[in-house]
Amino acid sequence: MSRAWFILWALVVYQVAAWAFAPQKSPQPAPPIDGPGYGSNEAIFVEGRVSKRRAVARALERPYGSRCAGEGRKQFISSVGEYYYHRQNDAERYPETFGKPGADYIARQWSTGEDKRIDRLTQEAYAQGYLQPSDFGAVARKAVETVVRSERVTVRSCAS
Repeated sequence: MSRAWFILWALVVYQVAAWAFAPQKSPQPAPPIDGPGYGSNEAIFVEGRVSKRRAVARALERPYGSRCAGEGRKQFISSVGEYYYHRQNDAERYPETFGKPGADYIARQWSTGEDKRIDRLTQEAYAQGYLQPSDFGAVARKAVETVVRSERVTVRSCAS
């Protein structure tokens, strides 16, 4: 009887070792889905984009003096950063999820007249020294760097 238990024990140990040390297959990312370029919850995201545009427009329209220090600067950088974070994140995620239709769709969504106005005001704030790309996190920084690429700082408004 002990020989049968030994063989059974050896088979169990072999099976566990085979499972533990077998090479793992890396999961393949799901291929982008063809379709309209957005999902079923898009109406919620559209409202979110409208809200973000309103918030950053309010921040860019505040008095310039509040952009340099204290709570005013914190709110200014936070509002601008949040807007560009979501814009850049959408520009990266929609193509991953929905393929070319998603890329085309989200590019149209983030290129309204209001978005162009926000870009222009961001360029002016950069040129006047009120913000730097380094003020933002990595995702928002990509978008801000793209927007201010052809601008140069002409005044250091917050240097004093």
